[in-house]
Amino acid sequence: MSIQTEIFPSHNPRTGEVLFEYRNTSPDEVLRAVARARAATVAWQALGYKGRRKVLLEWSSLLTKRIDELGELIASETGKPQSDAVLEATLAIGHLAWAAKKAEGVLAKSVRSPGLLMFNMSAHVERSPYGVVGVIGPWNYPVFTPMGSIAYSLASGNTVVFKPSEYTPGVGHWLGETFSEVAPFADIFQVVTGLPDTGRALTESAIDKLAFTGSTRTAKKVAASCAERMIPVVLECGGKDPIIVAEDADIKKAAEYSLWSAMSNAGQTCIGAERVYVEAGVAKEFIAEIERQAREIKAGENYGPATMPSQLAVIQSHINDAADKGGYFLIGGRESVQAPFVSPTIILNVPEDSLAITDETFGPTLTINTVASIDEAIRLSNASKYGLAASVWSKRNGEKIASQLQCGMVSINSVIAFAAIASLPFGGVKDSGYGRIHGEEGLKEFTYSRAVVKRRFPIPVEFTTFKRTKFADGFIKTMIRILHSRGLG
Repeated sequence: MSIQTEIFPSHNPRTGEVLFEYRNTSPDEVLRAVARARAATVAWQALGYKGRRKVLLEWSSLLTKRIDELGELIASETGKPQSDAVLEATLAIGHLAWAAKKAEGVLAKSVRSPGLLMFNMSAHVERSPYGVVGVIGPWNYPVFTPMGSIAYSLASGNTVVFKPSEYTPGVGHWLGETFSEVAPFADIFQVVTGLPDTGRALTESAIDKLAFTGSTRTAKKVAASCAERMIPVVLECGGKDPIIVAEDADIKKAAEYSLWSAMSNAGQTCIGAERVYVEAGVAKEFIAEIERQAREIKAGENYGPATMPSQLAVIQSHINDAADKGGYFLIGGRESVQAPFVSPTIILNVPEDSLAITDETFGPTLTINTVASIDEAIRLSNASKYGLAASVWSKRNGEKIASQLQCGMVSINSVIAFAAIASLPFGGVKDSGYGRIHGEEGLKEFTYSRAVVKRRFPIPVEFTTFKRTKFADGFIKTMIRILHSRGLG
Protein backbone atom coordinates (compact mmCIF):
# COMPACT_ATOMS: atom_id res chain seq x y z
CA MET A 1 0.00 0.00 0.00
CA SER A 2 1.50 3.34 -1.06
CA ILE A 3 2.15 6.03 1.50
CA GLN A 4 0.62 9.43 0.85
CA THR A 5 3.34 12.07 0.64
CA GLU A 6 3.23 15.85 0.79
CA ILE A 7 1.87 17.85 -2.12
CA PHE A 8 3.31 20.76 -4.05
CA PRO A 9 1.62 23.40 -6.21
CA SER A 10 1.83 24.14 -9.91
CA HIS A 11 1.71 27.86 -10.79
CA ASN A 12 0.77 29.98 -13.76
CA PRO A 13 4.01 31.95 -14.32
CA ARG A 14 2.11 34.88 -15.84
CA THR A 15 0.02 35.51 -12.73
CA GLY A 16 1.52 33.41 -9.95
CA GLU A 17 -1.89 31.74 -9.55
CA VAL A 18 -1.87 28.21 -8.10
CA LEU A 19 -3.28 25.95 -10.80
CA PHE A 20 -3.38 22.65 -8.97
CA GLU A 21 -1.54 20.58 -6.41
CA TYR A 22 0.35 17.39 -7.19
CA ARG A 23 1.88 14.61 -5.16
CA ASN A 24 5.52 14.92 -4.22
CA THR A 25 6.34 11.30 -4.88
CA SER A 26 8.66 9.85 -2.25
CA PRO A 27 11.86 7.97 -3.10
CA ASP A 28 10.30 4.73 -1.87
CA GLU A 29 7.34 5.22 -4.18
CA VAL A 30 9.71 5.85 -7.09
CA LEU A 31 11.43 2.54 -6.38
CA ARG A 32 8.08 0.76 -6.32
CA ALA A 33 7.06 2.39 -9.60
CA VAL A 34 10.25 1.14 -11.21
CA ALA A 35 9.61 -2.34 -9.81
CA ARG A 36 6.11 -2.33 -11.31
CA ALA A 37 7.54 -1.15 -14.63
CA ARG A 38 10.02 -4.03 -14.48
CA ALA A 39 7.21 -6.53 -14.01
CA ALA A 40 5.31 -5.03 -16.95
CA THR A 41 8.21 -5.34 -19.40
CA VAL A 42 7.55 -9.01 -20.13
CA ALA A 43 3.99 -8.45 -21.34
CA TRP A 44 4.83 -5.19 -23.14
CA GLN A 45 7.63 -6.85 -25.09
CA ALA A 46 5.43 -9.87 -25.76
CA LEU A 47 3.01 -7.64 -27.67
CA GLY A 48 5.67 -7.29 -30.35
CA TYR A 49 6.16 -4.32 -32.63
CA LYS A 50 2.70 -4.57 -34.16
CA GLY A 51 0.96 -4.73 -30.80
CA ARG A 52 2.91 -1.80 -29.42
CA ARG A 53 2.34 0.15 -32.64
CA LYS A 54 -1.42 -0.27 -32.20
CA VAL A 55 -1.34 1.05 -28.63
CA LEU A 56 0.91 4.00 -29.42
CA LEU A 57 -1.09 5.03 -32.48
CA GLU A 58 -4.25 4.93 -30.37
CA TRP A 59 -2.49 7.24 -27.93
CA SER A 60 -1.40 9.62 -30.70
CA SER A 61 -4.98 9.64 -31.99
CA LEU A 62 -6.30 10.46 -28.52
CA LEU A 63 -3.75 13.27 -28.09
CA THR A 64 -4.74 14.66 -31.48
CA LYS A 65 -8.41 14.70 -30.58
CA ARG A 66 -7.65 16.50 -27.33
CA ILE A 67 -4.88 18.75 -28.63
CA ASP A 68 -6.63 21.98 -27.59
CA GLU A 69 -6.97 20.67 -24.05
CA LEU A 70 -3.29 19.75 -24.01
CA GLY A 71 -2.38 23.14 -25.47
CA GLU A 72 -4.28 24.96 -22.74
CA LEU A 73 -2.50 22.95 -20.07
CA ILE A 74 0.93 23.63 -21.58
CA ALA A 75 0.13 27.33 -21.89
CA SER A 76 -1.11 27.61 -18.32
CA GLU A 77 1.95 25.95 -16.77
CA THR A 78 4.64 27.47 -19.00
CA GLY A 79 3.06 30.85 -19.75
CA LYS A 80 3.67 30.52 -23.48
CA PRO A 81 0.96 31.61 -25.95
CA GLN A 82 -1.72 29.05 -26.79
CA SER A 83 -0.60 28.98 -30.42
CA ASP A 84 2.95 28.03 -29.42
CA ALA A 85 1.64 25.43 -26.99
CA VAL A 86 -0.46 23.74 -29.66
CA LEU A 87 2.48 23.81 -32.06
CA GLU A 88 4.60 22.03 -29.46
CA ALA A 89 1.91 19.39 -28.95
CA THR A 90 1.61 18.89 -32.70
CA LEU A 91 5.32 18.20 -33.09
CA ALA A 92 5.26 15.76 -30.17
CA ILE A 93 2.36 13.81 -31.64
CA GLY A 94 4.24 13.58 -34.94
CA HIS A 95 7.22 12.00 -33.21
CA LEU A 96 5.02 9.58 -31.30
CA ALA A 97 3.36 8.34 -34.49
CA TRP A 98 6.68 8.10 -36.36
CA ALA A 99 8.30 6.01 -33.64
CA ALA A 100 5.29 3.70 -33.48
CA LYS A 101 5.30 3.10 -37.24
CA LYS A 102 9.04 2.82 -37.83
CA ALA A 103 10.30 0.81 -34.87
CA GLU A 104 9.83 -2.61 -36.44
CA GLY A 105 11.72 -1.77 -39.61
CA VAL A 106 14.53 0.14 -37.93
CA LEU A 107 15.11 -2.47 -35.23
CA ALA A 108 14.71 -5.54 -37.41
CA LYS A 109 17.37 -8.26 -37.46
CA SER A 110 20.36 -7.23 -39.57
CA VAL A 111 22.18 -10.01 -41.44
CA ARG A 112 25.96 -9.58 -41.57
CA SER A 113 28.65 -11.23 -43.67
CA PRO A 114 30.77 -13.71 -41.68
CA GLY A 115 33.80 -13.19 -43.94
CA LEU A 116 35.81 -15.76 -45.85
CA LEU A 117 37.61 -17.15 -42.82
CA MET A 118 34.30 -17.91 -41.06
CA PHE A 119 32.41 -18.90 -44.21
CA ASN A 120 30.60 -21.78 -42.50
CA MET A 121 28.87 -19.44 -40.03
CA SER A 122 25.78 -17.28 -40.32
CA ALA A 123 25.88 -13.91 -38.57
CA HIS A 124 23.31 -11.33 -37.61
CA VAL A 125 22.69 -8.49 -35.18
CA GLU A 126 19.45 -8.18 -33.25
CA ARG A 127 18.37 -5.31 -31.04
CA SER A 128 16.72 -5.68 -27.64
CA PRO A 129 15.08 -3.10 -25.37
CA TYR A 130 16.94 -2.24 -22.18
CA GLY A 131 13.93 -2.92 -19.98
CA VAL A 132 12.92 0.08 -17.85
CA VAL A 133 13.82 3.58 -19.02
CA GLY A 134 13.67 6.55 -16.68
CA VAL A 135 12.90 9.92 -18.26
CA ILE A 136 13.42 13.27 -16.54
CA GLY A 137 11.81 16.06 -18.53
CA PRO A 138 12.21 19.85 -18.70
CA TRP A 139 9.74 22.67 -18.19
CA ASN A 140 10.37 24.73 -21.33
CA TYR A 141 8.92 22.14 -23.74
CA PRO A 142 7.16 19.79 -21.34
CA VAL A 143 5.61 17.58 -24.06
CA PHE A 144 7.84 17.82 -27.11
CA THR A 145 11.16 17.21 -25.38
CA PRO A 146 10.32 14.23 -23.15
CA MET A 147 8.22 12.64 -25.91
CA GLY A 148 11.46 12.17 -27.84
CA SER A 149 12.51 9.71 -25.13
CA ILE A 150 9.11 8.38 -24.04
CA ALA A 151 7.77 7.47 -27.49
CA TYR A 152 11.01 6.00 -28.79
CA SER A 153 11.53 3.98 -25.60
CA LEU A 154 8.00 2.58 -25.63
CA ALA A 155 8.09 1.76 -29.34
CA SER A 156 11.37 -0.10 -28.81
CA GLY A 157 9.80 -2.33 -26.16
CA ASN A 158 10.80 -0.59 -22.93
CA THR A 159 8.51 0.46 -20.13
CA VAL A 160 8.95 4.03 -18.91
CA VAL A 161 8.87 5.91 -15.62
CA PHE A 162 8.63 9.65 -16.31
CA LYS A 163 9.42 12.44 -13.87
CA PRO A 164 8.19 15.77 -15.32
CA SER A 165 9.62 19.09 -14.19
CA GLU A 166 8.23 20.41 -10.91
CA TYR A 167 7.26 23.53 -12.89
CA THR A 168 5.05 21.56 -15.31
CA PRO A 169 3.76 18.57 -13.34
CA GLY A 170 0.25 18.91 -14.74
CA VAL A 171 1.41 18.28 -18.29
CA GLY A 172 3.24 15.13 -17.24
CA HIS A 173 0.31 13.93 -15.14
CA TRP A 174 -2.04 14.50 -18.08
CA LEU A 175 0.18 12.46 -20.38
CA GLY A 176 0.11 9.58 -17.93
CA GLU A 177 -3.67 9.76 -17.57
CA THR A 178 -4.28 9.77 -21.33
CA PHE A 179 -1.92 6.84 -21.89
CA SER A 180 -3.78 4.83 -19.26
CA GLU A 181 -6.94 5.23 -21.37
CA VAL A 182 -5.39 3.23 -24.22
CA ALA A 183 -2.98 0.98 -22.30
CA PRO A 184 -3.73 -2.75 -22.51
CA PHE A 185 -2.54 -3.18 -18.91
CA ALA A 186 -1.02 -1.14 -16.10
CA ASP A 187 2.50 0.15 -15.46
CA ILE A 188 3.74 0.45 -19.05
CA PHE A 189 4.10 4.22 -18.74
CA GLN A 190 4.04 5.73 -15.27
CA VAL A 191 4.40 9.35 -14.20
CA VAL A 192 5.91 10.31 -10.85
CA THR A 193 5.42 14.00 -10.07
CA GLY A 194 7.61 15.61 -7.48
CA LEU A 195 10.40 17.95 -6.48
CA PRO A 196 14.13 17.36 -7.10
CA ASP A 197 14.36 14.47 -4.62
CA THR A 198 11.89 12.55 -6.77
CA GLY A 199 14.13 12.92 -9.79
CA ARG A 200 17.20 12.02 -7.77
CA ALA A 201 15.48 8.84 -6.61
CA LEU A 202 14.79 7.90 -10.22
CA THR A 203 18.48 8.27 -11.11
CA GLU A 204 19.36 6.00 -8.18
CA SER A 205 16.67 3.39 -8.86
CA ALA A 206 16.90 0.06 -10.67
CA ILE A 207 16.23 1.54 -14.12
CA ASP A 208 18.20 0.21 -17.09
CA LYS A 209 18.71 3.54 -18.89
CA LEU A 210 18.02 7.20 -18.16
CA ALA A 211 17.15 10.05 -20.49
CA PHE A 212 17.69 13.46 -18.89
CA THR A 213 17.04 16.96 -20.18
CA GLY A 214 18.31 19.92 -18.20
CA SER A 215 21.35 21.98 -17.35
CA THR A 216 24.88 20.74 -17.96
CA ARG A 217 25.67 21.17 -14.28
CA THR A 218 22.82 18.87 -13.23
CA ALA A 219 23.51 16.47 -16.11
CA LYS A 220 27.02 15.83 -14.81
CA LYS A 221 25.61 14.89 -11.42
CA VAL A 222 23.02 12.63 -13.04
CA ALA A 223 25.66 10.93 -15.17
CA ALA A 224 27.91 10.41 -12.14
CA SER A 225 25.04 8.88 -10.18
CA CYS A 226 24.16 6.50 -12.99
CA ALA A 227 27.81 5.62 -13.60
CA GLU A 228 28.01 4.16 -10.08
CA ARG A 229 25.72 1.39 -11.32
CA MET A 230 26.88 1.38 -14.98
CA ILE A 231 23.50 2.75 -16.13
CA PRO A 232 23.78 4.33 -19.60
CA VAL A 233 22.37 7.81 -20.05
CA VAL A 234 21.12 10.14 -22.75
CA LEU A 235 21.87 13.75 -21.83
CA GLU A 236 20.24 16.67 -23.63
CA CYS A 237 21.67 19.81 -22.07
CA GLY A 238 21.93 23.47 -22.90
CA GLY A 239 23.26 25.34 -25.87
CA LYS A 240 24.68 28.66 -26.95
CA ASP A 241 23.49 28.26 -30.49
CA PRO A 242 25.02 30.48 -33.18
CA ILE A 243 23.58 31.85 -36.39
CA ILE A 244 25.97 32.60 -39.24
CA VAL A 245 24.80 35.15 -41.81
CA ALA A 246 26.89 35.17 -45.00
CA GLU A 247 27.08 37.99 -47.53
CA ASP A 248 24.92 36.03 -49.99
CA ALA A 249 22.12 35.44 -47.46
CA ASP A 250 18.50 36.47 -47.84
CA ILE A 251 18.86 39.23 -45.27
CA LYS A 252 15.19 39.86 -44.56
CA LYS A 253 14.49 36.18 -43.96
CA ALA A 254 17.68 35.76 -41.96
CA ALA A 255 16.64 38.63 -39.70
CA GLU A 256 13.06 37.39 -39.37
CA TYR A 257 14.01 33.82 -38.50
CA SER A 258 16.91 34.82 -36.24
CA LEU A 259 14.56 37.04 -34.26
CA TRP A 260 11.98 34.30 -33.85
CA SER A 261 14.61 31.71 -32.92
CA ALA A 262 15.99 33.99 -30.21
CA MET A 263 12.75 35.42 -28.79
CA SER A 264 10.06 32.75 -29.17
CA ASN A 265 9.13 30.94 -25.97
CA ALA A 266 10.77 33.88 -24.16
CA GLY A 267 14.14 32.59 -25.34
CA GLN A 268 13.66 29.44 -23.30
CA THR A 269 14.67 27.11 -26.12
CA CYS A 270 17.85 25.07 -25.91
CA ILE A 271 18.06 25.03 -29.73
CA GLY A 272 17.17 28.72 -30.04
CA ALA A 273 19.62 31.35 -31.26
CA GLU A 274 21.70 33.23 -28.72
CA ARG A 275 24.55 34.51 -30.94
CA VAL A 276 24.69 35.91 -34.48
CA TYR A 277 27.88 36.29 -36.51
CA VAL A 278 27.21 38.36 -39.61
CA GLU A 279 29.68 39.12 -42.39
CA ALA A 280 30.76 42.75 -42.51
CA GLY A 281 29.46 43.36 -46.03
CA VAL A 282 25.83 42.82 -44.96
CA ALA A 283 26.06 43.62 -41.24
CA LYS A 284 24.54 47.10 -41.49
CA GLU A 285 21.60 45.84 -43.56
CA PHE A 286 21.00 42.84 -41.28
CA ILE A 287 21.17 44.90 -38.09
CA ALA A 288 18.77 47.52 -39.45
CA GLU A 289 16.30 44.83 -40.54
CA ILE A 290 16.32 42.88 -37.30
CA GLU A 291 15.94 46.11 -35.32
CA ARG A 292 12.91 47.10 -37.39
CA GLN A 293 11.26 43.73 -36.81
CA ALA A 294 12.25 43.49 -33.14
CA ARG A 295 10.51 46.76 -32.29
CA GLU A 296 7.21 45.07 -33.19
CA ILE A 297 7.74 42.24 -30.69
CA LYS A 298 6.24 42.58 -27.22
CA ALA A 299 6.77 40.49 -24.10
CA GLY A 300 3.48 39.13 -22.86
CA GLU A 301 1.99 39.20 -26.35
CA ASN A 302 4.37 37.47 -28.76
CA TYR A 303 5.90 35.35 -26.01
CA GLY A 304 5.31 34.65 -22.36
CA PRO A 305 7.14 35.14 -19.06
CA ALA A 306 10.14 33.35 -17.64
CA THR A 307 8.66 30.04 -16.52
CA MET A 308 11.31 29.53 -13.86
CA PRO A 309 11.61 32.74 -11.77
CA SER A 310 15.23 32.07 -10.78
CA GLN A 311 16.28 32.34 -14.43
CA LEU A 312 15.57 36.08 -14.33
CA ALA A 313 18.68 36.64 -12.23
CA VAL A 314 20.79 34.78 -14.79
CA ILE A 315 19.38 36.84 -17.65
CA GLN A 316 19.98 40.07 -15.74
CA SER A 317 23.58 39.11 -14.96
CA HIS A 318 24.30 38.39 -18.62
CA ILE A 319 22.78 41.69 -19.73
CA ASN A 320 24.76 43.59 -17.09
CA ASP A 321 28.01 41.86 -17.98
CA ALA A 322 27.58 42.63 -21.68
CA ALA A 323 26.87 46.27 -20.87
CA ASP A 324 29.83 46.53 -18.48
CA LYS A 325 32.11 45.16 -21.19
CA GLY A 326 31.05 47.70 -23.79
CA GLY A 327 28.13 46.02 -25.56
CA TYR A 328 25.74 48.35 -27.38
CA PHE A 329 22.01 47.84 -26.90
CA LEU A 330 20.17 47.87 -30.20
CA ILE A 331 16.95 46.93 -28.43
CA GLY A 332 16.34 46.76 -24.69
CA GLY A 333 18.84 47.46 -21.95
CA ARG A 334 19.70 46.84 -18.33
CA GLU A 335 16.04 47.49 -17.50
CA SER A 336 14.75 44.73 -19.83
CA VAL A 337 14.07 42.36 -16.95
CA GLN A 338 10.71 43.26 -15.43
CA ALA A 339 9.53 40.13 -13.62
CA PRO A 340 8.01 37.91 -14.73
CA PHE A 341 8.74 39.19 -18.25
CA VAL A 342 11.90 40.12 -20.13
CA SER A 343 11.63 42.57 -23.01
CA PRO A 344 13.36 41.73 -26.32
CA THR A 345 17.05 42.54 -25.94
CA ILE A 346 19.60 42.71 -28.76
CA ILE A 347 23.19 43.65 -28.01
CA LEU A 348 25.90 44.52 -30.54
CA ASN A 349 29.68 44.29 -30.35
CA VAL A 350 29.76 42.06 -27.29
CA PRO A 351 33.24 40.81 -26.31
CA GLU A 352 33.67 37.08 -26.80
CA ASP A 353 34.54 36.60 -23.12
CA SER A 354 31.24 38.10 -21.98
CA LEU A 355 28.71 35.87 -20.21
CA ALA A 356 26.23 36.75 -22.96
CA ILE A 357 28.56 34.93 -25.37
CA THR A 358 30.02 32.14 -23.25
CA ASP A 359 27.09 30.96 -21.07
CA GLU A 360 23.54 29.93 -21.86
CA THR A 361 21.23 32.88 -21.13
CA PHE A 362 17.89 31.15 -21.74
CA GLY A 363 16.04 34.40 -22.21
CA PRO A 364 14.81 36.64 -25.06
CA THR A 365 18.25 38.10 -25.71
CA LEU A 366 20.52 38.01 -28.74
CA THR A 367 24.08 39.14 -29.37
CA ILE A 368 25.14 40.24 -32.85
CA ASN A 369 28.82 40.52 -33.71
CA THR A 370 30.25 41.48 -37.09
CA VAL A 371 32.96 39.26 -38.57
CA ALA A 372 35.42 39.83 -41.40
CA SER A 373 34.90 36.41 -42.96
CA ILE A 374 32.97 33.16 -42.77
CA ASP A 375 36.11 31.46 -41.46
CA GLU A 376 36.04 33.82 -38.50
CA ALA A 377 32.32 33.12 -37.97
CA ILE A 378 32.97 29.39 -37.94
CA ARG A 379 35.89 29.75 -35.54
CA LEU A 380 33.89 31.86 -33.09
CA SER A 381 30.86 29.57 -33.36
CA ASN A 382 33.03 26.55 -32.50
CA ALA A 383 34.83 28.33 -29.65
CA SER A 384 31.84 27.69 -27.38
CA LYS A 385 31.87 24.95 -24.75
CA TYR A 386 28.43 24.02 -26.08
CA GLY A 387 27.62 22.20 -29.31
CA LEU A 388 23.88 21.68 -29.67
CA ALA A 389 22.52 23.40 -32.80
CA ALA A 390 23.22 26.16 -35.29
CA SER A 391 21.71 28.00 -38.24
CA VAL A 392 23.49 29.04 -41.44
CA TRP A 393 22.21 31.63 -43.91
CA SER A 394 23.87 31.43 -47.32
CA LYS A 395 22.45 30.88 -50.80
CA ARG A 396 25.53 29.12 -52.16
CA ASN A 397 27.67 27.78 -49.32
CA GLY A 398 25.26 26.63 -46.64
CA GLU A 399 26.25 22.96 -46.62
CA LYS A 400 29.96 23.75 -46.78
CA ILE A 401 29.67 26.01 -43.74
CA ALA A 402 27.40 23.61 -41.85
CA SER A 403 29.85 20.73 -42.24
CA GLN A 404 32.49 22.68 -40.30
CA LEU A 405 30.36 23.42 -37.25
CA GLN A 406 30.88 21.45 -34.05
CA CYS A 407 27.27 20.72 -33.17
CA GLY A 408 24.68 18.01 -33.46
CA MET A 409 22.16 19.81 -35.70
CA VAL A 410 22.23 22.57 -38.30
CA SER A 411 19.44 24.35 -40.19
CA ILE A 412 20.39 25.99 -43.48
CA ASN A 413 18.33 29.02 -44.51
CA SER A 414 15.93 28.11 -41.71
CA VAL A 415 15.95 27.72 -37.93
CA ILE A 416 15.08 24.76 -35.70
CA ALA A 417 13.67 22.90 -38.74
CA PHE A 418 15.36 19.64 -37.75
CA ALA A 419 13.16 19.37 -34.64
CA ALA A 420 10.06 18.97 -36.80
CA ILE A 421 11.51 16.18 -38.94
CA ALA A 422 10.95 12.93 -37.06
CA SER A 423 13.47 10.96 -39.11
CA LEU A 424 16.39 13.15 -37.98
CA PRO A 425 18.38 12.52 -34.79
CA PHE A 426 18.35 15.18 -32.07
CA GLY A 427 21.23 15.83 -29.69
CA GLY A 428 24.49 17.64 -29.13
CA VAL A 429 28.19 17.37 -28.40
CA LYS A 430 30.56 18.88 -25.85
CA ASP A 431 28.71 20.40 -22.87
CA SER A 432 25.42 20.05 -24.73
CA GLY A 433 25.37 16.36 -23.87
CA TYR A 434 25.51 13.04 -25.68
CA GLY A 435 23.22 10.37 -27.05
CA ARG A 436 20.40 10.93 -29.51
CA ILE A 437 16.62 10.96 -29.52
CA HIS A 438 14.37 11.02 -32.62
CA GLY A 439 14.88 9.21 -35.90
CA GLU A 440 16.45 5.80 -36.37
CA GLU A 441 19.19 6.82 -33.98
CA GLY A 442 16.59 7.52 -31.31
CA LEU A 443 15.04 4.08 -31.64
CA LYS A 444 18.46 2.43 -31.51
CA GLU A 445 19.43 4.58 -28.52
CA PHE A 446 16.89 2.77 -26.36
CA THR A 447 17.97 -0.70 -27.42
CA TYR A 448 21.26 -2.57 -27.25
CA SER A 449 22.76 -4.71 -29.99
CA ARG A 450 23.31 -8.43 -29.68
CA ALA A 451 25.63 -10.22 -32.10
CA VAL A 452 24.56 -13.78 -32.94
CA VAL A 453 26.52 -16.38 -34.91
CA LYS A 454 25.46 -19.90 -35.83
CA ARG A 455 27.40 -22.73 -37.42
CA ARG A 456 25.68 -23.69 -40.66
CA PHE A 457 27.77 -26.76 -41.44
CA PRO A 458 30.94 -28.42 -40.10
CA ILE A 459 34.30 -28.02 -41.79
CA PRO A 460 37.42 -30.12 -41.25
CA VAL A 461 39.40 -27.17 -39.88
CA GLU A 462 38.36 -26.29 -36.31
CA PHE A 463 39.74 -23.17 -34.61
CA THR A 464 37.99 -22.83 -31.26
CA THR A 465 39.10 -26.06 -29.60
CA PHE A 466 42.05 -27.43 -27.67
CA LYS A 467 42.17 -30.10 -30.40
CA ARG A 468 43.18 -27.53 -32.99
CA THR A 469 45.76 -29.12 -35.30
CA LYS A 470 48.97 -27.81 -36.84
CA PHE A 471 47.16 -27.98 -40.19
CA ALA A 472 44.50 -25.63 -38.81
CA ASP A 473 47.19 -23.20 -37.59
CA GLY A 474 48.81 -23.25 -40.99
CA PHE A 475 45.47 -22.80 -42.74
CA ILE A 476 44.71 -19.71 -40.65
CA LYS A 477 48.06 -18.09 -41.45
CA THR A 478 47.69 -18.90 -45.13
CA MET A 479 44.22 -17.37 -45.31
CA ILE A 480 45.33 -14.21 -43.47
CA ARG A 481 48.24 -13.79 -45.86
CA ILE A 482 45.96 -14.21 -48.88
CA LEU A 483 43.42 -11.74 -47.49
CA HIS A 484 45.59 -9.04 -45.98
CA SER A 485 49.29 -9.23 -46.90
CA ARG A 486 48.81 -6.90 -49.87
CA GLY A 487 46.76 -4.39 -47.87
CA LEU A 488 43.76 -4.84 -50.16
CA GLY A 489 41.22 -5.07 -47.38
